[in-house]
Amino acid sequence: MSNTLSKIKLSGIINESIVDGPGFRYVIFTQGCKKRCFMCHNAETQPLDGGYEETLDNLVNDWQKNPLLQGITISGGEPFLQPEAVLYLIKKAKETNLDVVVYSGYYFDELKRFKNKFVDEILQTADYLIDGPFEYEKKNLNLLFRGSSNQRIIDLKLTNTDGTIKIIDKF
Repeated sequence: MSNTLSKIKLSGIINESIVDGPGFRYVIFTQGCKKRCFMCHNAETQPLDGGYEETLDNLVNDWQKNPLLQGITISGGEPFLQPEAVLYLIKKAKETNLDVVVYSGYYFDELKRFKNKFVDEILQTADYLIDGPFEYEKKNLNLLFRGSSNQRIIDLKLTNTDGTIKIIDKF
């Protein structure tokens, strides 16, 4: 990773969440999304010129203060628009045995077609990917950690081991 990378564009953070993945989570909302899903739950994260910059190490230092965290969740906006910064955060989380959930409006196969080394490494390093755009006509408030039935929770470790997408519905 580049030694000059030090910041990420954010919409905000939540220090403790139980609705963005299993257990207590530190949630990072990246800024910017080109998908523009109708009735997006995080519409304020869409403008590419919105949000604020934060240093990556400030985020790491912040989550390390909480011994109750099971992991971090990186949501958006679209985290894969800033893959190098997101990968840095994932690696830092893994160094301290935190699990990692990443949300994306792109499907797994679409992300693989990016042919981007940082995206590929995110998919190799993170634990779970919740993929797919929010589709209002498929909205379902009873789904675990998702807003519409087309979205999937993918166990990336099993997927990378087996070579086929492993969808789960519980942790």
